[in-house]
Amino acid sequence: MLWYYIFLVLPILSFLFHRRVTTFHNTPTHTPPSYPIIGCLISFYQNRHRLLDFYTHHLSQSPTQTILLNRLGARRTVLTANPLNVEYILKTNFKNYPKGKHFTEVLGDLLGGGIFNVDGTLWSDQRKLLSHEFTTRSLRDFVAKTLEDEVQQRLIPLLDLASSRNLVVDMQDILTRLTFEIVCKVSLGYDPCCLDLSKHVPPLLFAFDKASEISAMRATLPVPLIWKIKRMLNVGSEKSLKESVRIVHESVMEIIREKKKEINEKKCISGSDLLTKLLEAGHDEITVRDIVISIVMAGRDTSSAAMTWFFWLLTRNRSIEEVIVKGVRESFGGKNDKNDSELMRSFDYDDLKEMKYLKACLCESMRLYPPVVWDSKHAVTNDVLPDGTRVGKGDRVIYSPYGMGRMEALWGKDWNEFKPDRWFDEGDINGVLKYVSPYKFAVFQAGPRICLGKEMAFIQMEYAVASILNKFEIRPVLDGKPVFLPHLTAHMDGGFKVKVHKRV
Repeated sequence: MLWYYIFLVLPILSFLFHRRVTTFHNTPTHTPPSYPIIGCLISFYQNRHRLLDFYTHHLSQSPTQTILLNRLGARRTVLTANPLNVEYILKTNFKNYPKGKHFTEVLGDLLGGGIFNVDGTLWSDQRKLLSHEFTTRSLRDFVAKTLEDEVQQRLIPLLDLASSRNLVVDMQDILTRLTFEIVCKVSLGYDPCCLDLSKHVPPLLFAFDKASEISAMRATLPVPLIWKIKRMLNVGSEKSLKESVRIVHESVMEIIREKKKEINEKKCISGSDLLTKLLEAGHDEITVRDIVISIVMAGRDTSSAAMTWFFWLLTRNRSIEEVIVKGVRESFGGKNDKNDSELMRSFDYDDLKEMKYLKACLCESMRLYPPVVWDSKHAVTNDVLPDGTRVGKGDRVIYSPYGMGRMEALWGKDWNEFKPDRWFDEGDINGVLKYVSPYKFAVFQAGPRICLGKEMAFIQMEYAVASILNKFEIRPVLDGKPVFLPHLTAHMDGGFKVKVHKRV
């Protein structure tokens, strides 16, 4: 394989150029072990299976929480966990830091011209178009219609069955199926019916998983030229990616054409879902396809990943789980000593807004295990970040929510502890949730590109989590800490195998 021959010569290069490079452009930042010509390629390759922790370690050692990465075959990269830098990149000098060619190349085959993979006018036009989908009224409708149906009529009965039969189930898989169904209904007006575990995963869902996994692998290769050559030759992972993308695109196009037929025959309610609205507005099929694929990708992966790690953290912090359950049951007005029919009463929008401790727990979980571990930008012109780091035209600039959640300088010496009370003023969990800068807690981005679906994501997670915890206790079947896999969104390696028990 090509990479094998490349790294065969690395020890020779490191011997010939043994002098370590410790500074670039006289900036007050830290660098991993680096050498002339090849830069940090050796340490990058050696740590390729643990890049997140490798980078986070060096970020924590840097006096500015910023590091420089120079490696053969890749653009010079600035990686930061400094909130001042993040605010500067995402807001103050927003126009100088678009997604850039590197990012759009990596995800271009899958996402095309969707909102998460474009800049400039294409991005701003789509954002304006989609902003109307996330009003308070639409969120109330989302709770009353989609969430109540999916959670109460499908998810809870599934977990009831697993509990009564003492089955081992993969909670990560179940939550991914749940969020996939929800986002398909909201964005496509399409029900994939995948919460039936007796059935195989729908081809569209499987293809989404495969395509996102391989696309993420592109970004972690030591030399980007490798995946480009494999794509040109249509071999290996790039061949698999091409097939997965074909299935995703064809499946979504089939849904689009069926929806157009329903619109023409007036068999669907006008504007009942995002796809109908886009088609009624006259957008072409390819544009619509790329927009809804981006929405499905974001809505499915991020929420399910966040909830998976949240439930795992609760299994290690049962006292915190008890406080959550108490708050959830209080919102039921003390009806939980009644029969099952009353336990099935669903939450409404106002109930969820009152569950402040649950929201704090979700924030604390995402601080430690963010669904998106880093976000990449591209410098249009030369610049200097607030911490003094020089950025060259064409440099990649990355901020790391995962790294930021692990900085002692930001969260204190107890940063590695799961402590929801840190999200309240003076630690009073009965008080008011305190304001935390989105440039310090950058899980949903910030500035002009802040996640449009942030509130919808919280509502969805709160509703699902509250409904599950109200009736069930989740118990892992394996001890030990799972492996955190940073694909396009972070997953738990091997899934989250659990048994579901009725809560007394």
